[in-house]
Amino acid sequence: MLVEIWSDIGCPWCFIGKRRFEAALSRFEHAPEVEVRWRSYQLDPSLPERFEGSEVEYLSKVKGMDPAQVSGMLEHVTAQAAGVGLNYRFDQLVVANTFTAHRLIHLARDLGGAETAAAVKEALLAAHFEQGQDISSHDVLVKIGADAGLEPETVREALAGTKYTDSVNADTAEARALGLSGVPFFVLDRKYGISGAQPEEVFTQALTPAWQDGQRPLQPVVPEGGACAVDGSGC
Repeated sequence: MLVEIWSDIGCPWCFIGKRRFEAALSRFEHAPEVEVRWRSYQLDPSLPERFEGSEVEYLSKVKGMDPAQVSGMLEHVTAQAAGVGLNYRFDQLVVANTFTAHRLIHLARDLGGAETAAAVKEALLAAHFEQGQDISSHDVLVKIGADAGLEPETVREALAGTKYTDSVNADTAEARALGLSGVPFFVLDRKYGISGAQPEEVFTQALTPAWQDGQRPLQPVVPEGGACAVDGSGC
């Protein structure tokens, strides 16, 4: 079974959703036969390479959200992250454009397969939300790629050019065709769609029927959960 997950590295709910899905998958009897494929989606393609300011300043100034509302929202998502073992540090977070980081994930899949892509995805999310690293920096991205087993110079050369730009754009176009309104968004074997960082039990309940059901069209199986919307709300 193929599970495709559309997410953005700059989306705090995407890391939480990743943890919850992985917990459910670890208990799924057919887990060894499930391929997880990370798909690219950018919540804010217009973001400069690096925004000079905090996450609160970014969401309030650029997205027009009330600073007090943003602070409360970040406290809530930090608590949710802690519930799945993640240590979000929004005070240290570097607000950066994620496009090049998405290209790195495609490069990792191309050169190392699904496991390498998964390792890079995990490292990018941790670097962004827990370690205060600049995920638009080529030096940071090269190190993440190297830690996942990729040749550093191969990574640096690919990121210096435009390789995998079409792959990132194709993922985004497909997301729009599927009607995504936010991320994370999980598509199970092109039969079921799950929107948001749902509780672990929701993923558990969805895996078995998705495995068993052969040809049904994509349909939502639950109301939307915690997610980052394209307008920046909910993050």
